[in-house]
Amino acid sequence: MPIEVLLVEDSPGDVRLTQEAFRDANKSVHLHLAFDGVEAMAFLRHQGPHIHAPRPDLILLDLNLPKMDGREVLARIKGDESLKTIPTVILTTSEAEADIVKSYQLQANCYLSKPVQFDAFESLVKSINDFWLTRVKLPKQRQCG
Repeated sequence: MPIEVLLVEDSPGDVRLTQEAFRDANKSVHLHLAFDGVEAMAFLRHQGPHIHAPRPDLILLDLNLPKMDGREVLARIKGDESLKTIPTVILTTSEAEADIVKSYQLQANCYLSKPVQFDAFESLVKSINDFWLTRVKLPKQRQCG
């Protein structure tokens, strides 16, 4: 079974690094991309070009996004009965205490700071894979509609 991961990230460099790291860590990961918060919500709600989008097993969410920032996306995910059970991992460059606190108040499942070095970033993605996609028991996928 493929593992569906939604990456919500506006930095092309970070998208590429994440794609490469998952390619090395777990070949069964299907990485879907949303470049801003509006696109992420359209994907999750099967709107527009995302009508046939799969329900993600995991969401990797940046905080600083165009159109709708990650905090608002997180609030909408966790406020939606059909989406709130999807584990949502904040993956961002911010190390600000206020962002960490706010993310947990909005029910993020965990908060990770992106390292700048590729090796450290790759190691972080591997640890996300090992924990969230290998060890953790996730709810069985169900289509929302």
